[in-house]
Amino acid sequence: FSVGATFFFEGQQFYEAASVLLVFILLGHWLEMRARAGASAAIRALLDLAPPKATVSRDGKEVEVATADVVLGDIVVLRPGNKLPVDGEVIEGGSTIDESMLTGESMPVTKKVGDKVIGATINKSGTLRYRSTKVGADTALAQIVKLVQEAQNSKAPAQLLADRASQWLVLAAIVIGLATFAVWFWWLGQPLLFAMTLTITVFVIACPDALGLATPMAVMVGTGLGAANGILFKNAAALEEATKLNVIVFDKTGTLTMGQPKVVEIVPAAGVSPDEVLQVAAAVDQGSDHPLAVAIVERAKDLKLPKVSGFLNIEGKGASAAVGGSPVFLGNRRLMDEQKIDLLRLGERAETLKGEGRTVIHVARSGKLLGLIAIADTPRPTAIATIAKLHEQGVRVAMLTGDNAGTAKRIADMLGIDIVLAEVLPGQKADKIKELQGQGLKVGMVGDGVNDAPALTQADVGFAIGAGTDVAIESADIVLMKSDPYDVVGAMTLSRATLRKMHQNLWWAVGYNVIAFPIAAGMFYPFLLGPEIAALAMSGSSALVAVNALLLKRTRLEGIRPAAASITERVARQHPSGAQA
Repeated sequence: FSVGATFFFEGQQFYEAASVLLVFILLGHWLEMRARAGASAAIRALLDLAPPKATVSRDGKEVEVATADVVLGDIVVLRPGNKLPVDGEVIEGGSTIDESMLTGESMPVTKKVGDKVIGATINKSGTLRYRSTKVGADTALAQIVKLVQEAQNSKAPAQLLADRASQWLVLAAIVIGLATFAVWFWWLGQPLLFAMTLTITVFVIACPDALGLATPMAVMVGTGLGAANGILFKNAAALEEATKLNVIVFDKTGTLTMGQPKVVEIVPAAGVSPDEVLQVAAAVDQGSDHPLAVAIVERAKDLKLPKVSGFLNIEGKGASAAVGGSPVFLGNRRLMDEQKIDLLRLGERAETLKGEGRTVIHVARSGKLLGLIAIADTPRPTAIATIAKLHEQGVRVAMLTGDNAGTAKRIADMLGIDIVLAEVLPGQKADKIKELQGQGLKVGMVGDGVNDAPALTQADVGFAIGAGTDVAIESADIVLMKSDPYDVVGAMTLSRATLRKMHQNLWWAVGYNVIAFPIAAGMFYPFLLGPEIAALAMSGSSALVAVNALLLKRTRLEGIRPAAASITERVARQHPSGAQA
């Protein structure tokens, strides 16, 4: 129009307005891109953790290669201060490893031969060699980055609604713009230039971008902030669903407790020595990786164990085997009753131990009870605080355990747990979750073992403790890297804060357009907006949505460090990515 008015006909020229319009639109897009880049800071910080070089032993010589060139089976040489380039298993030496950048554990972890190590962590003291077991895209760091990227690119249910609203908003802008022209030019008889200016203003001021940005910006910031604190959301739906939970079910062992039970007492039957009870039990359990079995074998490490054959795991009850040719059963009271083992005078003692919160293992040989082994697991330091904070948020807490009702109740009373699900067999966990859901409850499940996987899948939101099995992590919606139950509080608090940002952004985007259209269409004549002011308003609306989402990084949330003090960024400053392995 301005070109025509310059060369072909009399009319107002809009060169300045067009220039200002372009400047404001580009300014808005620049602010939006800056905001998006800020939301992706967590991924960049994670990527910066990996060292560029690695020292490996090949053909008897130590050579330095790019981390990307390390292959499966390579022997990696690690000296104090080096970063680990890839995941692996220690084969020589020992050291302490700082894993805080990935797991959030503040204390260095001691590593010895046979222990697994994680890439991007830092060797603090000794020299060791380890065999690479995961390289490239298979390392723990690469998997974390992948999870965060997938979560940031996924769509929350609210975003699907916002996307549809954006499409309708474009159509509404076209209809309102044409209606504005028709009313002012044909109905009210205003000049063509006046009607066209208002129509252009309506088209320019419409801001579907704000609606489109409202949810994804909040999701990007929320998932990035979670990753910086060791809380990995696998998708945006999990972020939104976590806000609806009203019951959290914890699997006792490894989540509320340390998962490292120890033998605290041995009660032998008459005429039997404590060492004999321990010897027989350890002989049966030496091939098992169950935490209780490991505790018994550890206690018997100085004893000579007899030969064993025919080991059989009896799910939810115990185990059996032939020790020195004699049949041995060890396990809970139900197993003893099934085998018709007379508990003699030890029955009362067993009940007393259970009442004290001990797990009691009965040991029987050739149909006679040899004695009892009492085992205790220490609650995690943050377990009580976790449950108290969940109660503050209006969330009930349940504990799922295979322990007898007495032992489970004592632990529940000590921790302040509302619902006790005791004597639950591994295969029944998912059914217990389903029962709670049948009562109209939204259930979150926190677990770490292979037998927790079905329950994690059944739950509305599954939380996997990071130190748990790959199967449990695969089945969960949220992964807690620090193996700290208090991160459940952090995950739920972050979810609620992110959802609030989504709602704020959506209300702003909708409210802006509802107010902007009438003003741009001239309903408040003689007060009118020019196209350049409309462009500024439109750009400002998009920028405001992005900035509001970024404010989440500076908000103080329970269980979440603000972005400025997040794990990854702190470590990136303390240990530059140039550190070599």
